[in-house]
Amino acid sequence: MKTKFSRRMHNLHNSYLREIFVSAKAPGTISFAGGLPNPQFFPTEAIAEATAKILKEKGSSLLQYGFTEGYPPLREFIAQRYGTQYGLTVKPEEILITTGSQQGLDLLGKVFLNPGDQMALESPGYLGAILSFSFYEPDFVSVPLLEDGIDIERLGQAFQEHEIKLFYGVTNFQNPSGLTYSEAKRQQVAELLEQYDVFFVEDNPYGELRYSGQDLPPMPYYSRDKAITLGSFSKIASPGFRLGWIFAPPEVIAMATLAKQGADLQSSSFAQGVLYQYLCDNDIEAHIAIIKQAYKAQRDLMIAMVEELFPPEVGLTRPDGGMFLWLTLPEGQSAFDLFYHAVEEGVVFVPGKAFHVDGGGENTLRLSFSNSDQATLETGMQRLAKAVKRLLSDKQSVGQA
Repeated sequence: MKTKFSRRMHNLHNSYLREIFVSAKAPGTISFAGGLPNPQFFPTEAIAEATAKILKEKGSSLLQYGFTEGYPPLREFIAQRYGTQYGLTVKPEEILITTGSQQGLDLLGKVFLNPGDQMALESPGYLGAILSFSFYEPDFVSVPLLEDGIDIERLGQAFQEHEIKLFYGVTNFQNPSGLTYSEAKRQQVAELLEQYDVFFVEDNPYGELRYSGQDLPPMPYYSRDKAITLGSFSKIASPGFRLGWIFAPPEVIAMATLAKQGADLQSSSFAQGVLYQYLCDNDIEAHIAIIKQAYKAQRDLMIAMVEELFPPEVGLTRPDGGMFLWLTLPEGQSAFDLFYHAVEEGVVFVPGKAFHVDGGGENTLRLSFSNSDQATLETGMQRLAKAVKRLLSDKQSVGQA
């Protein structure tokens, strides 16, 4: 029977991650798979107060259609905060409010990419971005990550050998690896962007969750003409708002605004108004400090348990912030095989192969430490350590046989 679905839908595949999340719902299973904020730190009472206040004062206007570009006071708040944090002079006209930063990826894919266009991205790369950009059928060019960020030599080679239209990366505490671009690496990336006339889509949902080291400016600090930054309130306030933003040159904002008009007309005026009122009435920096203190303790505990319980041949990243650890099993081991052992032990994670568009990552896995209290994290890591030891023991037995 002739299909009625578009070609692009047939180029996408059901993610085996569905199996992970089904397994995570089994009674008693502990999940380190989803990159979820900890709901313990959602400011529910303050948001309730902000909701009541804004409804009383501006309810009729916020329950009406609003501007595609976003609620003007919220755009102004975001623009001014870039100045406070990084000394950047940003106009509200350079900010477009999106329905989560995930929509920002979709809009930019729609604005920039034709089928067959070449775009560079990190390897490993963020799964949500891979899925979002895949709808626009580009040819991906993978560039590996090093300890201090993207491999500059390989990125320059990609720009030179391919007609790269767009480069996507997560500069702070990358998802999935936890790695961060150094300042020198950011400057080198900016030079390549200018040299080869390439736009860089910098996804920065974790940038404010730094637990050690020095805060670094977003990429527009280094390349105002070629850097596009995506931001989000999901990790510092609540993902339920579904509010993020694009910070980009005015011509990019104009095109993304046009694309957004065709997608949803606007992000929720009501949600934007409530969030803005919350930001006005509360100290968001103090709230972020509380989250950072808690997540740092959870990161430190997970790292300590890997070092204490896992075989020494298992490698890991030690991120300065964010929500993830990246583990590397010995060569020849499979994170998929480990996953099935882990399910039997009552714990799940994301195998690393999911984050590669060109194969690879077979022996890697991502763990999220943000959405676990201490007791749950300890129990989950004990279970995972048992699964790792079972995996390595099984492989040794096969080898001896």
